[in-house]
Amino acid sequence: MSFKIKNNIFWVGIKDWELRKFHGDEYSTNRGSTYNSYLIKEEKNVLIDTVWTPFSREFVSNLSKEINLDEIDYIITNHAESDHSGALPELMREIPNTPIYCTKNGVNSIKGHYHKDWDFHVVKTGDTLSVGNGKDIIFVEMRMLHWPDSMASYLTKDNVLFSNDAFGQHYASEFMYNDLVDQNELYDECIKYYANILTPFSMFVDRKIKEVLDLKIPIDIIATSHGVIWRDNPLQIVEKYALWANDYQENQITIIYDTMWHGTRRMAEHIAKGIREADDKITVKILSTSKYDKNDIITEVFKSKTILIGSPTVGKGILSSIAAILEEIKGLGFKNKKAASFGCYGWSGESVKVLNDLLEKAGFSIINDGIRALWNPTDDALKECQAFGREIVKNNK
Repeated sequence: MSFKIKNNIFWVGIKDWELRKFHGDEYSTNRGSTYNSYLIKEEKNVLIDTVWTPFSREFVSNLSKEINLDEIDYIITNHAESDHSGALPELMREIPNTPIYCTKNGVNSIKGHYHKDWDFHVVKTGDTLSVGNGKDIIFVEMRMLHWPDSMASYLTKDNVLFSNDAFGQHYASEFMYNDLVDQNELYDECIKYYANILTPFSMFVDRKIKEVLDLKIPIDIIATSHGVIWRDNPLQIVEKYALWANDYQENQITIIYDTMWHGTRRMAEHIAKGIREADDKITVKILSTSKYDKNDIITEVFKSKTILIGSPTVGKGILSSIAAILEEIKGLGFKNKKAASFGCYGWSGESVKVLNDLLEKAGFSIINDGIRALWNPTDDALKECQAFGREIVKNNK
């Protein structure tokens, strides 16, 4: 299946309805995804990106029905990650001498993936490629959005920005345009994508957005490499990225915990009760790491001013699901967020100190020493948890 996006620009990608995990098992894709590839048919025929490796044969077969493969003049690889370049080996077996345009880092990455020395043409920001009929493709390096090789390609006159991973989302839909899909689902997938993938590169996002906007080029369509195409007010997602890139916060406290015999869970619930007693306008979310999707947890951390982490003491440490989510959080490098810890214990009670140390290493500002409860929390201990929650609100400014 293919369809026309605008004039002589066609979507020739793949919809992956069944995808549920991405980046190995690291990212949940509960609404599937798409691998968006685009074909420009002007005086020169240009293919922009391909699809993920498992769909290589299907992609090349479908593409050959759209165009005689020998008539493809140029291939543009905006990003070498295999969900975008995976069909290159299959395609290049058919048209081995077709020039491939990518960044310098793109050449290194493509060679690293496929160990082939194709006809590479290195481009940098501002370089152009004529496609005829008075139209040019302008290349814009998007280094670290989210790989060193990433770039975007802009087609003049049609005013289409092929943005690759920037502004995308893992979202399969029969409707491929932003104005036709459920807006709440779209927003949820966009912020989840940013929180889990682009957060570590927010400084680069902010800088690159300003650079692109300063070019003052008209953008009628943003054609991403995953999910829907932005045609209705396409700059709305650019504005969201500009907001998200600047230490984003909502009026939210997220309580993240795991529990063995429900003592730490009860602490979490009473801490939340204390927060609501102090301020009923704060959004409070209570998420169990052993029950809740970890990428959705990360998204809630991204939205929060403060997070509270709870685990009972196990041996001399913490539960493995809490250790795992804290490792994820540390790697994402969140900025300007506060944190505190809590947990039950039986005899030694190290978990709160361990949690505070991990949170501090992850870049969080630690509010206080945390709160512990011996064995199964008593009514008095639970009242202390409520007071702890009220105290957290005072520091959530």
